[in-house]
Amino acid sequence: MGTSHRSGASKKSSDGARLVITTIMGIVFGYFIGVSFPFVSLAKINFFEGAMNRDHHSLDTRSFPETVGSGSTPLAPKIYVPTNPRGAESLPPGIVVSESDFYLRRLWGEPSEDLKRKPKYLVTFTVGLDQRNNINAAVKKFSEDFQIMLFHYDGRTSEWDQFEWSKHAIHVSVRRQTKWWYAKRFLQPDVIAAYDYIFIWDEDLGVEHFNAEKYIQLVRKHGLEISQPGLEPNNGLTWQMTKRRGDREVHKVTEEKPGWCSDPHLPPCAAFVEIMAPVFSRDAWRCVWHMIQNDLVHGWGLDFALRRCVEPAHEKIGVVDSQWIVHQVIPSLGSQLQLR
Repeated sequence: MGTSHRSGASKKSSDGARLVITTIMGIVFGYFIGVSFPFVSLAKINFFEGAMNRDHHSLDTRSFPETVGSGSTPLAPKIYVPTNPRGAESLPPGIVVSESDFYLRRLWGEPSEDLKRKPKYLVTFTVGLDQRNNINAAVKKFSEDFQIMLFHYDGRTSEWDQFEWSKHAIHVSVRRQTKWWYAKRFLQPDVIAAYDYIFIWDEDLGVEHFNAEKYIQLVRKHGLEISQPGLEPNNGLTWQMTKRRGDREVHKVTEEKPGWCSDPHLPPCAAFVEIMAPVFSRDAWRCVWHMIQNDLVHGWGLDFALRRCVEPAHEKIGVVDSQWIVHQVIPSLGSQLQLR
């Protein structure tokens, strides 16, 4: 009986030991599993994300600059061309356009098809509506080779549409200004570089005996850089130099009253035209434009200074006698100025 009792107790003790050992082993095994599982999972996740990042980086570098999305602008190659116009030194020379024109462009279509004809010369008149009929007669003396530009000192522009040519003219409207104010601001040499000759005329000129095409031919023939049509000698006060002579095409010198000319090659005996109807070559105008002061109003005295822009002046400034005009001496702008 005693032996049997000890045997049962020993069996229970052995089972308890196995249970304890099994529990401890389970805890140890679970600990190692718990420690090792996050490491494996994170390693796999990190590997996957790294692979994805490498793929995206490869795609990005193939398709976009590295700086896209970084908040900065890709750097362009440094360019400095000192021969470019001032302010454009950082541009490639091939895209620099330093000159312009008054050619009218369409709003659609091929630019190369915009212009059926490019005017060679520019004609400007400073006008008020009261002189519209006189200007209409003057404009008819100029062919399609001449671009017409009107400076409106009275602010009235739409009424000029009664003339078909006005719809193709350039209109600039600023009230109560003179033609030299307009010329300084709107006839900058680089803007009108497309035109061989520039006419800067008053509105009160009679042109019955004037032909623009023949005038240009004579200017070229006699090498005149600054010129004007001869003035009817029996109409108004004019200098001897600008009076028309009926026996020649062009004259460049004259005789004035005794003591008026210290040198026969200087104004008013030579190198001289008046400011009512001057015509400038492209190169001469580039110089004259720079000489015009911003506060110049009527231009008195400018005619004596024009000789500084051509050399020799007594050879390149002259009056075209065979194409002549009449100065009507209508003080229309003066009445406008009284309204100030």
